[in-house]
Amino acid sequence: MSTAVWIILGLFLLYLIFSTYKKYRMVKNYNPEDESSKLLKLEDKNFKKQISSGLVLVDFWASWCGPCKMIAPVVSELADQFDGKAKIGKLNVDENKATAAKYGVRSIPTLILFKDGEPVKQFVGVKPKSTFAKAIEAQLS
Repeated sequence: MSTAVWIILGLFLLYLIFSTYKKYRMVKNYNPEDESSKLLKLEDKNFKKQISSGLVLVDFWASWCGPCKMIAPVVSELADQFDGKAKIGKLNVDENKATAAKYGVRSIPTLILFKDGEPVKQFVGVKPKSTFAKAIEAQLS
C-alpha cells in the first residue's frame, strides 16, 4: 500500500480513539448536580399533574445507564433553552416503575414529548439536541 493510504488509515484510527475517549470521559464525569435547575424531577406520584397541561419532554432514565448519562447534558440544555415555553423533566425508571410501564418504556434512554397530557412523539436512544429541539418547536407553533 502507498504511504498516503497508511496516513489516511492512521488518521482514521486516531479519530476513532479520540471520539471513543471523549464519549467515555463524558459518561464517566457525569454529575447529576451539574444539571439545570429548570429540570423537573418527575415521580409516579406527581407525573400525571406535571404533564397534564402544556408541552413536556420527559427523559426516562436510570443511574446505571451509560447512554442516559451521555444524553443528560443535552436534556439539561433543553430545559434552559425552552424555559417558559415547554417543561423538561426526568423520570428515574428504577424508582418509578409504574409510570415507565404505563408508557411502554422498555429501552432507555427514552424521551417522550407530551402535549396536554398525551404523548405526541417518542425517541429511543441517544439523539442530537437538534432532534428534540425541532420536535418541541413543531409542537409550539
